[in-house]
Amino acid sequence: MPEHTAASRLRLSGLCFLLQTLIILLFAVLARYSPDPCPPQLNCSLRNQDLAFQQPRFQDAHAQVLLSFGLLLALLSRSGPGSVAISILITAFAIQWALLLQGFFYFFLNGKISVGAQSMVSADFCTAAVLISSGAVLGRVSPVQMLLLALLEVPLCTLHEFILLSLMGVRDSGRSLTVHTFGAYFGLMVSRVLYQPHKDRRKREEQRDKGHQTDVFAVFGTIYLWIFWPSFSSSTTAHHDGDNWAVLNTYFSLVASTVATFIFSPLLYEESTPRMVQIQDATLAGTAVMGMAGEMLVTPFGALIAGFLVGLICPLGFRFFTPVLRSRLKIQDTCGVHNTHGLPGVLGALLGTLLTLLATADTYGYRLELVFPLVAQGSRTVPEQALLQLGTLPLTLLLAALGGCLTGAVLKIRVPRCSPDGQCKENAAFREVPEEGSEPSANGKEELGISTLV
Repeated sequence: MPEHTAASRLRLSGLCFLLQTLIILLFAVLARYSPDPCPPQLNCSLRNQDLAFQQPRFQDAHAQVLLSFGLLLALLSRSGPGSVAISILITAFAIQWALLLQGFFYFFLNGKISVGAQSMVSADFCTAAVLISSGAVLGRVSPVQMLLLALLEVPLCTLHEFILLSLMGVRDSGRSLTVHTFGAYFGLMVSRVLYQPHKDRRKREEQRDKGHQTDVFAVFGTIYLWIFWPSFSSSTTAHHDGDNWAVLNTYFSLVASTVATFIFSPLLYEESTPRMVQIQDATLAGTAVMGMAGEMLVTPFGALIAGFLVGLICPLGFRFFTPVLRSRLKIQDTCGVHNTHGLPGVLGALLGTLLTLLATADTYGYRLELVFPLVAQGSRTVPEQALLQLGTLPLTLLLAALGGCLTGAVLKIRVPRCSPDGQCKENAAFREVPEEGSEPSANGKEELGISTLV
């Protein structure tokens, strides 16, 4: 056991050293700070805010990724603190990796990648997709596998975003498709490839623990979502009052989905009021459904209706869809990303398509040129834009499925994966909270580790 523990720690530290060394070398050769927030030579059609607008958005987006997602991953009381630690590690690596890869598509000028607040916001979005994917496999992969997942997903996420937003000209400012849908189904396909039947006998590691620690993490995660997500979802909206529409619509969706949870959860579970993790799930679902439609809705009641409906669908998903995923499709969804990100992201894309059909000069006014510039210029008709918006949904699901299968196959290779027995020993080295019924360490103290992933 000590020998295996030392090997596990060296494997993680060695991979971190190699990846960080590579990142430093690439930044030294390719990256430079941009003297202009968005030089005219760059493709900034989707990121055309000035620095005064973008700087606070960058701060909110970074706080959202670092704090909210880290706490949202801390769902298992036995592995909560370590899950936060691993989410910080993934965030630190994925942001650097995304800055480089996205720089080649959006911020490449004179042979160098221009780094600024806008590129950091774009990297935060990509990192959010990686963290969503990691939620599907949380507890069943090692920290080394988590890093490899981020290494492989960031290029695919970047390519997917470039195809949708730049080549196809689709509007998805709050990233219903490129973050929520792609991240959720990418992670679910990785989970399917890594399916381990022997883990089903330990169902308490698959279910959400009802302990005090879980609710504490859910409280803070939900609070951060309410504070930072509206700004996070409006970081790439159009000029003028476009960002205000996205912020307000996200808030309206949040409040409606939360109330819907209080309506429906007592009917599905033997509890008079929903637990904090259920309110947290409703908050996530309400924000995800507004990703594409946030800057398109012209009235508040539309956001209230969308949030209310997704607030009803989310608990239904946990009650009925999740058992089907596990028993029939052999997909172990640890954090329920299918119900909190996948389904709301799909519904958000469908809602965005419907709202695109209503995009006329009478409805949008001067904002039509900001939200749908190709339509306003006459280069594309409204039905054509709506058809493209709708067509990106199956394309997203296809790319996420193929990318997830490929990543899962790589993670199954014996070198990074280890045998099931060896992986249990490796995970024991990363626990901070002992498993129920396990013996304490010899010196009577808990062993400290980097992660508690099981």
